[in-house]
Amino acid sequence: MTTINRKIVTHNGSFHSDDIFACATLSILFDKRGETFELARTRDEEIIKNADYVFDVGGIYDPATNRFDHHQIGGAGKRDSSIEYSSFGLVWKHFGVEITESEEIFRMIDKRLAAPIDAHDNGMDLVEKKYDVSPYIIQDLFISMRPTWRESYVDVDQKFLECVAIAKKILLREIVCAKDFIIAEESVITIYKNTEDKRIIVLDKDYPYGEALSNFPEPCFVVYPKESDNTWGARTVRVDNKSFKSKKYFPTNWAGLRDEEFAKISGVEDAVFCHRALFLAVAKSREGAIKLAQIALVS
Repeated sequence: MTTINRKIVTHNGSFHSDDIFACATLSILFDKRGETFELARTRDEEIIKNADYVFDVGGIYDPATNRFDHHQIGGAGKRDSSIEYSSFGLVWKHFGVEITESEEIFRMIDKRLAAPIDAHDNGMDLVEKKYDVSPYIIQDLFISMRPTWRESYVDVDQKFLECVAIAKKILLREIVCAKDFIIAEESVITIYKNTEDKRIIVLDKDYPYGEALSNFPEPCFVVYPKESDNTWGARTVRVDNKSFKSKKYFPTNWAGLRDEEFAKISGVEDAVFCHRALFLAVAKSREGAIKLAQIALVS
């Protein structure tokens, strides 16, 4: 069987997160299809014209001919959120479902990864600056990979490929996390529906539960197994997924207590620890963790 070797092109010179992730997306796509690719970083119009895929260069957005640029007059469209597409978002828009085999996962990754990168590339600030510092984001990582003004000897194209390898790992992990998140959410909702007293939800696994349970009014605490040390945790449920504020907290006199002192104060024999911020308490058993949550519920 003959392997198809695709010729793909992006611009030369300095690189950014959008072209890095666009290339990573195509690399995953070709892996899935059993194809290989050769990358050219250039602005040579003849090479661009003869390429199989072109992204972030060329001045054309036409998915029918695999052209994914956004620098032309008028750009390449916006999402419903008003975030404009860059090359990563355009490539993900047209191949994300094929890669993930899921419309839901495609949308999750577009919102979590592609849209923020597109926003940054198009000059949109998504973060309100409250302090004299800025968050260190994925764009900063890739900027640090560019040769500095003193590194004229560094191969820029090789650095680009190193960044693509990093982006590919990130994207593949995000796909795995999204798949497992969906399974977890379904499990958490099923447990919620089957729980009589919905103020305390007891899970059989340490599922990510925040988004699922914050949509329901009753849950205040979640009890779950901590497989790392064979204990059981009881955690608060936040008011919503954008806030650190919880619906209920553990008693203030438990803050920071451990072992015998915590067991004595709480009245739970196998109590292990209570976080000083009062959002987490731990016991050696499932029953102990449930009891800690029950006490906190009426305190």
